[in-house]
This record gives sequence, C-alpha cells and structure tokens, in this order.
Amino acid sequence: MTSGLAILAIGFFLGMRHATDPDHVIAVSTIVSRERSITKAGLIGILWGCGHTLTIAVVGAAIILFGLVIPPRVGLTMEFSVGLMLILLGVLNLTGVTRWLSEKFSPSHPHVTGEHVHLHQHEEGLHFHWHSHSSHQDHHGESLALPGWFSGSEASGLSGSFGGLGLFHALRPLFVGIVHGLAGSAAVALLVLSTIRQPRWAVFYLLVFGVGTIVGMMLITAALALPFSFAGYRFARLNRALVVGSGVLSLCFGLFVCYQIGFVDGLFTSHPHWTPT
Repeated sequence: MTSGLAILAIGFFLGMRHATDPDHVIAVSTIVSRERSITKAGLIGILWGCGHTLTIAVVGAAIILFGLVIPPRVGLTMEFSVGLMLILLGVLNLTGVTRWLSEKFSPSHPHVTGEHVHLHQHEEGLHFHWHSHSSHQDHHGESLALPGWFSGSEASGLSGSFGGLGLFHALRPLFVGIVHGLAGSAAVALLVLSTIRQPRWAVFYLLVFGVGTIVGMMLITAALALPFSFAGYRFARLNRALVVGSGVLSLCFGLFVCYQIGFVDGLFTSHPHWTPT
C-alpha cells in the first residue's frame, strides 16, 4: 500500500515536471502573451492540462489495457503535429490573427447601457470616444432563458471562471493540450507499464500524472502572465516585444521540431525510426 502511494506521488510530481517541457512552455507562452489577468492565465493552463490529460488517458489506457501498438510512422506523425502547431501559433501571434480572433470570438465589452466612453491605445498614444447602447430590455428582448440544468450556481460558476475567457480563449488551450497529449501519450504509457504491472493501477497512475500536469501548467501559465500583466498597457513597446518574442520563439522551435522529426528521425523517408520520449 505504501509503495503504491509512493508511486502515485511520484507520478503527480512527474506530471508537474512534464508540464515544463520546452514545447509545452513555448506553446502556452504564445497563448498567454496577450493575457493581462494572472487568474485567467492560470485557467488557460488548467484547460491545456485537461486537454493533455484527456489524450494521455485515452491513448495510454488503450496501450495498457488492449496492448495497442503505435507504428513508428504514426508515432512520428503525432509528434510532427506538435511542430506544426507551434509554427501555427507563432504565425498567428506575429501576424496579429490571434488578436483578431480574440476580438471576434471573445469580445470584451463593459456591461453598461446608455452613453459611455471607450479608451484605446494605439502605439504609445491614448485616445477616447463616446459610445452608446440600447437599454437592457431592448437588447435582450429576444433572448432565451437558460435551461434548468444550466441555472443557479452552475451558470454563475461558468461565467465567473472559464466562461470569462470566452469561447476562443477556452477552446484554444484545450485543443493545444490535446495535440501535446498525442505526442507524449505513448512514452508515458510505456513508462508506466515498465513500473506497474496491474492495469487498473497503471490507468489510475495516468490520471494522477495528468492531475500533476494540470497543476504544473496552471502554475507555469500564471508565472508567464506576470510580465505581460506588469507591462499591461503602460509599456506598449515592452508588451509588443514580449508578444513578438513569444511568436518568434514558437515559430523557430516549431521549425526545428518539424525538421528533426521529418528528416533526422525519418518521417519523410522510407525508414522511420521512433523511440517514444
């Protein structure tokens, strides 16, 4: 019993360490590079960890319980997808598409009616303009009531936590975490099989490992958001440099990963060689 708990504790801390892998940190840095709230950055890390854990649990359990064997070319393809994703994240950040998508799918607007002022910053200059909205009754005249299963504490909890991120900000880290989980699931499952012989304990270990990854990534994203939160809108050049730097780093590392897997490890050759890491 004691040895089993010790193994699970090790799994939790290994999950936290797994969150610090370079490709993981670089990917989430592009996601939180425009985030000013440390709390929301932590929520982004939780969503990434949930996506990562989901894939680890599904693929890893299939390997442990059903003896699933992943061919080298398939394994390399899963890892190659991480490189492509890093390139995409970098390009989206550098071109400003990320900002456009954020404003389109996760608009941020004060919940006020009547005439009020909007303050904007362009480069290093500030300007404001007046804006007005229709009344609450006119604006929500055609709205539908929330269903019973989504009322009360559930609704307020969602809007106060993950709902505050918006659809785009919530789905993006979840999807990125799922892709990262594909790349690491085989290695984690094989490591567990070499240590734990009982399938149900091995699967439970995967879940504990995933919880550790969620906690680790939550701490990492919160820490990454600190300089962006500090820079805020007061230091436009510093903030822009941080955003551009995260995009360039993601793009360059993604290109390196794609080259390493595609040509060094042989994904695009007739003799691919893959060792889950």
